[in-house]
Amino acid sequence: MQIVVLGAGVVGTSIATRLAQRGAAVTLIDQGIPGTGTSSTSFAWINANGKEPESYYDLNLAGLTAHRELASNEEWLRPGGHVEIAVDEAHVRHLRGRMERLTARGYAVEEISADRARELLPDVIVPERVDTIAHFPQEAYCFPLLYLARMLAEGRAAGVSLRENTRVTALDATGAGAIATLDDGSVLRADAVVSAVGRRTSELVELAGATLPMASFTEPGDVTVGHLLRTIPLPVRLSRVLTTPWLNVRPDGGGRLLLQALDLDATADPSAVPAPDSALARDYLERLRAVVRNTDAAAIAEVVVGQRVMPADGFTVAGRLPEAPWLYAVATHSGVTLAPFLGTAVTNELFGEDEPLLADFRPSRFTDGHQIAAPRTPRKPGEQ
Repeated sequence: MQIVVLGAGVVGTSIATRLAQRGAAVTLIDQGIPGTGTSSTSFAWINANGKEPESYYDLNLAGLTAHRELASNEEWLRPGGHVEIAVDEAHVRHLRGRMERLTARGYAVEEISADRARELLPDVIVPERVDTIAHFPQEAYCFPLLYLARMLAEGRAAGVSLRENTRVTALDATGAGAIATLDDGSVLRADAVVSAVGRRTSELVELAGATLPMASFTEPGDVTVGHLLRTIPLPVRLSRVLTTPWLNVRPDGGGRLLLQALDLDATADPSAVPAPDSALARDYLERLRAVVRNTDAAAIAEVVVGQRVMPADGFTVAGRLPEAPWLYAVATHSGVTLAPFLGTAVTNELFGEDEPLLADFRPSRFTDGHQIAAPRTPRKPGEQ
């Protein structure tokens, strides 16, 4: 079987690698360099926490499980768990409701005391008066580019042919398969093409005469964008994901911290990325010093405006395009969580084995007459 995979981020590379290991002849194509797209601008929190409806929860749980089964002692996955602190009424109500649903599904979660939180988060300033603190011990974070390095190495060993800095300019059907024309004029014949090009999914599938609507950036702070800030190395003891009403924080290697504040995403604009000494960066540092000790000397080393891969209704897409069944499209906001699961699941589907967990996430939902509600991003904990 000859397969062309488009997009060498964590999802596309996982699929290409598993296909090659299954015996397919795989060409992996990226318009740039692997890992320089969305994969490099993710908070990379691995979880199924708050993922609704239940079919989306089940899908993300499969991703979390696949990460843990694959990782062993490798450096890219840090299975330290996650602690969430809630202090206002709306957030407490939202968190407790979420904990009840997760407990009923068998997901590991426990309410902990402030003293226990201080044990788990030695340098975090846990408020003296706090309503609810939740600990999600099976959750993790990862370093996406280290994961990608693992997949690229496995792919090369299995025979994946990687073509960088290459664009696909045309996709045409031929018999039961396809022809992909590249920007250097070369042509690839394939039994199937897999699109894992993230934000460019709509543009890509249009080359095949198909439609798959994606949310795209329209104005600062919309659902497709968000800030991520990296600090300089700091003497901070933090080994897990922390989410609070003011700031989300996780380690980023070598003493650095990765910061996220959903309410401050209201100004996020990919064409106007704030400087490390901007007013936005100062706001982040003020919040950081209120949440984590030993950060008085903190400075921001990098500000990134991440652009999310967001299908029009916010949910993962995985399946063959009805208009072009030789084209299998994958697009998901949960790419880092789902990558190892999708690598195996999509491979199995291309070899004729349906994956039940993908049944609710087919591209056909956009053409079957169902109403599609546009996604939105909460601006503070507890928002629906």
